[in-house]
Amino acid sequence: MRPLAGQVVLITGASRGIGAAVARKLAEDGARLALVGLEPDELKKVAEDCGPDAGWWEADVTDVDSLRTAVEEIAARYGRIDAVMANAGIAAPGFTRSMDPKAWERVIEVNLLGVWRTVHLTLPYLLESKGYLLLVSSLAAIVRIPGLASYNVAKAGVEAMGDTLRAELKHLGVRVGVAHMTFVDTDMVRGVDSHPVFGKVRTGIPMVGRTYPLEFAVEKFVEGIKKRSRTVHVPGWIGALKVVRWALPHLIEAGSRFSVPKADAAALADVRARGAAASSRPTGAGGLADAEKAAGK
Repeated sequence: MRPLAGQVVLITGASRGIGAAVARKLAEDGARLALVGLEPDELKKVAEDCGPDAGWWEADVTDVDSLRTAVEEIAARYGRIDAVMANAGIAAPGFTRSMDPKAWERVIEVNLLGVWRTVHLTLPYLLESKGYLLLVSSLAAIVRIPGLASYNVAKAGVEAMGDTLRAELKHLGVRVGVAHMTFVDTDMVRGVDSHPVFGKVRTGIPMVGRTYPLEFAVEKFVEGIKKRSRTVHVPGWIGALKVVRWALPHLIEAGSRFSVPKADAAALADVRARGAAASSRPTGAGGLADAEKAAGK
């Protein structure tokens, strides 16, 4: 376990949720926080909570130029980057056949390509510091819940990226971790649960119906960063699921054979009533901020 005092930790998606909470906890342990996200007012509040040495940069992980500028300014300010938590992400519920295609693709753009861009731009600094890279995947990479196809695909890709990078970078002194967490009490998850169709789908599935406290996840993430862990599981039973993941699609299919047809009909009705864009809009305040950014507002 490495002491965090003085280490420069860059976190994307730091305006809210797990990113903001982990940043505050790392600051308590003496880390120097570089916060990257979309909502400047929220980022400023988090930075103020993280102490006078914390900084914030408004940047969109889907915009390589703004992200590059942020990373270069962070490196110039602190002189180094010791750890990166690639955390920025959104969720847009909807069945693939009826949801807004732009919303489906936006999830891939943020959750997968945004992580890739973060890795690409910060890796030169991590090679210098022999640092640590933590990619935030999800239980969705293992248990593919109906109604979250784009999220499942993106998080599975993040897991594969982390597993590959771990082997590619170990001899260069950079350690790579992949975090898998189930549903945690954040603005994004509350937004999914408030959806008139897909909130009921999510909470009705065994294992993923429970929502864990944010503080529980924060402790696991901070411990993982301190130890430069190869995996972070929130909760620990996710690790056991990886061993039997080959059986999980069959279990999900069996468990969904009655609930999905009803939800599918309800989703089509919701699309007819509100439109595909509203029905599959990214959830929570962070999702709204990303949607406004994507629309050019």
